Amino acid sequence: MLKTFKADLHIHTCLSPCGDLKMTPQKIINQVLENNLDIIAICDHNTAENVPALINAAKDKNVVVLPGMEICTREEIHVLALFENLELVFEMQAKVYEKLHGKNNPDVFGLQVIGNEFDEVLGFNDKLLIGAVDLSVEEIVNRVHKLGGLAIASHIDRESYSVISQLGFIPNSLEFDALEISPSISCEDARKKFPVYQNYTFIQNSDAHFLNDIGKASTSLLLAEATFDEIKKALKDEDKRKIQNPKSKI
Repeated sequence: MLKTFKADLHIHTCLSPCGDLKMTPQKIINQVLENNLDIIAICDHNTAENVPALINAAKDKNVVVLPGMEICTREEIHVLALFENLELVFEMQAKVYEKLHGKNNPDVFGLQVIGNEFDEVLGFNDKLLIGAVDLSVEEIVNRVHKLGGLAIASHIDRESYSVISQLGFIPNSLEFDALEISPSISCEDARKKFPVYQNYTFIQNSDAHFLNDIGKASTSLLLAEATFDEIKKALKDEDKRKIQNPKSKI
């Protein structure tokens, strides 16, 4: 039997340099439960080091946490990379770290806090997570797919760090699994604004960097269960799994 699940697949933690320091695992999960979300994805900038803490914090909470990253490509295009398990997301992280240069300056970009499921600080990431990875958007999308992941174009309606803002269009060679729109536009208006991309699946997420933003936008999915494989089917509109309602609170 299929049922509806409410998902926010783009949430940052205190590990992202632009993420609020209150974006800790316990506080995030509490906010997720308050907003009746069933599925979330943790997508910090160019890293997945806080994903295990979120997965552990969500145990027995009836919330599914997908491992993910928001990768900034050489062209400064943001791409959401979602994976089935920790092994795969950390394999992607290893490649990203190999091509990510520079060190963080906390006074300029903010602290990059690594924590555990009890909101205890384990350390700080000193990589320049706010920077761009020396890989093209096509290389990123292809590598994500090689690992069985989902590659989603981040916030295509934004005037910076989106594939459209950086390239002017979405090349046919880029096989995105979906296009994400930000909370600042409705799905209907997004489809009117980007009529040439009607064949793509549109989803909407909060891109939350602050607790109050979690669930500000979400997507309803018709699935048999809250799993990565079911979400993949929904994005492809397979076996009656589908995207039902990308929605923002605007």
